[in-house]
Amino acid sequence: MTGKKQAGFTLIELIVVLLIISVLAGIVSPVVVSSLDRARESALKENLYIMRKTLDDYYADRGNYPSSLEQLVDEDYMRSIPDDPFLKNNESWVLSYDDEGGISDVHSAYDEVANDGSYYRDW
Repeated sequence: MTGKKQAGFTLIELIVVLLIISVLAGIVSPVVVSSLDRARESALKENLYIMRKTLDDYYADRGNYPSSLEQLVDEDYMRSIPDDPFLKNNESWVLSYDDEGGISDVHSAYDEVANDGSYYRDW
């Protein structure tokens, strides 16, 4: 049996392959995380735009703002209240009320810094 050469990979070859894979993963990982953050930011901007436009449409139709976001759903202005993509729920929105107690604006409750340096809660 000492005369036969066995097929397979040496330990050095396996370590080199694992090293190459880990270097590539280290390069790709920040790009993936960054693109996920950009996608969440885009979704948050879109959700805020939709809710603010719906509030404006409600005001234009009724002459006052709704007392709750659920009222917009109940009266068929929206199908459902969108989720905050960072907090992953639709109950965390920070609502601004007018003098009559109606919701005049909506913001995210997420208290982190966006890629542009602003705070998500200020959008």
